[in-house]
Amino acid sequence: MDISCQDIIGDIEDLISLDDPSPNERYANKKDVTVRAKRTRVRATRPTETTYVEKPLLDSVIPETQNIYMKTWGCAHNTSDTEYMAGQLAQYGYNLTNDKSTADLWVLNSCTVKNPSEDTFRNEIEAAHQAGKHVVVAGCVPQAAPRSEYLKGLSVVGVAQIDRVAEVVEETLKGHSVRLLQPKKVDGRKVAGPKLALPKVRKNPLIEVIPINSGCLNACTYCKTKFARADLVSYPVQEIIDRAHQVFQEGVCEIWLTSEDTGTYGRDIDSSLPELLWKLVEVIPDGCMLRLGMTNPPYILEHLEEMAKILSHPRVYSFLHIPVQSGSDTILGEMKREYCIKDFERIVDFLRIQVPGITIATDIICGFPGETETDFEDTLALCQKYQFPSLFINQFFPRPGTPAAKMPRVPANEVKTRTKRLTDLFHSYEPYKKYALGSKQTVLVTEISHDRKHYVGHNKFYEQILLPMHNNLLGKQVEIEITGCTKFSMFGKVLQVEAEWINCSKQLDDVRPATKYDDSKYRSMFAYLFISCSIAVVCKYLFALFEF
Repeated sequence: MDISCQDIIGDIEDLISLDDPSPNERYANKKDVTVRAKRTRVRATRPTETTYVEKPLLDSVIPETQNIYMKTWGCAHNTSDTEYMAGQLAQYGYNLTNDKSTADLWVLNSCTVKNPSEDTFRNEIEAAHQAGKHVVVAGCVPQAAPRSEYLKGLSVVGVAQIDRVAEVVEETLKGHSVRLLQPKKVDGRKVAGPKLALPKVRKNPLIEVIPINSGCLNACTYCKTKFARADLVSYPVQEIIDRAHQVFQEGVCEIWLTSEDTGTYGRDIDSSLPELLWKLVEVIPDGCMLRLGMTNPPYILEHLEEMAKILSHPRVYSFLHIPVQSGSDTILGEMKREYCIKDFERIVDFLRIQVPGITIATDIICGFPGETETDFEDTLALCQKYQFPSLFINQFFPRPGTPAAKMPRVPANEVKTRTKRLTDLFHSYEPYKKYALGSKQTVLVTEISHDRKHYVGHNKFYEQILLPMHNNLLGKQVEIEITGCTKFSMFGKVLQVEAEWINCSKQLDDVRPATKYDDSKYRSMFAYLFISCSIAVVCKYLFALFEF
């Protein structure tokens, strides 16, 4: 299966526990709720207007009777946020579904990096309205631009408030509008986000995405994510270590570290990325792996030697995503990227020498305002020199409110032409040809391909190997032989018998929240309460009838 480079980038706990907010704490938050009007008027539909199906409004929410559909756009950090929100909703008693038509409410987690992502997000909101579904929006779009016309009246979960999603969903199902956009604070001090120990429903039960910080230190002129995630705030080292230890106990065999810029980690708490990583590898079991997230060039330069040692560690993928964005120093200056091409080349050259075989992925923006033909030729030359196996090619999109949106634009036809030229260059080389047919690899198998025809494993350099689906390989580390390759992946066959496979996971039986519990007594309690309330209502009616 060919997978484009863009695809790589990118538990139910107790319903009632001592950690739950008290009634006073819970209802103190109702100041964030906009109550629906007591009477709703159905607006006459004009022939030119879109017809909306009326949304059912609930007076109360009974656990396990509502279905929630969730959709995510954007980076691994957004994926992690959605998994945490799914964990909260499942813990509360909602049923998660992949069938949007049967869902009572849609939770849509957005990305503000590109115009097309926001356009798709907006279209999905419109589809929900037409289908008569309640909507809760989350992610960077509503956080960065909450006054957008198409978000008017919708409930919003801010990027730092995802641990309150169940509260927002409950009020939205009742017809109320809730907006939680304030930063997360503990003892008056801003924190990176909700506690990492919260339950999750993972998209892949074998892979845990751990956000290590939120926000960034830079202020790139084209980026709107800074509007949503703001300045750098790091999670404490020990909280991240505890989370990693927890998820490996739950059956995860691979963790991804994510943030807007992992290289900046710890600069606000007198720590550093290498310090965190050295402590993390101590809790990674044999056969399990760690993958680092994106880091911008300025923040890895001072840690090059330590990073090379860490990336050579047997339980860390020799893979790093370092976006360069342009091969021209002039354009980098206009972008305010805070490094020059010599800095980027120094990083790549050093890591390729110190970590032989390392996979370095990068990003390019074609047609940034002011980019000349000479600037673009410099970008082509850089990509030709290093032949990055993963190259994320993007056309420039002017994001509203950013400085770059006000700069003179390169003509659209020229932007498309440059994008095609760079894409043609990328497709002109095949990075996996370096492996001879019959060569041996050790891979960790964690996924199933989109066409459901192959297991997907990765070698030490996070290169993708597709394996036949004749055995249950998920969560196993196996020896394979290369039988072929394409531009984006290799094919292989397993050399060992099943008894020789290394089981790196407890192999979760189903996709459920991370922490399990026996909920039978709570089900009985809610059933009892529901029956009691029903009897009380019937009795009240009979008494009133008798008096009459």
